Amino acid sequence: MNLLYKPIGTVAGVLGGMAAQAVFRRLWRRTAGQDEAPTATSPEYGWREVLFAAALQGAVFGLVKASADRAGALAYHRMTGKWPT
Repeated sequence: MNLLYKPIGTVAGVLGGMAAQAVFRRLWRRTAGQDEAPTATSPEYGWREVLFAAALQGAVFGLVKASADRAGALAYHRMTGKWPT
């Protein structure tokens, strides 16, 4: 990986994480009708709710992270003409 790509990848990762959190919160509110998703140690929720929240969060974060990484790589490619490796 080229040194020039590192800052681009870092910024894309941070922005992607922030976007993923916002997308997950909005999706959770629509899906469950609650402001906060249950955590693994939330005693008032059962296995089903906790695991569903974790699976949804993982899927959203994975999708957004891949999108942010891809966008960063494309930006680098457009600036340098080389694909980051």
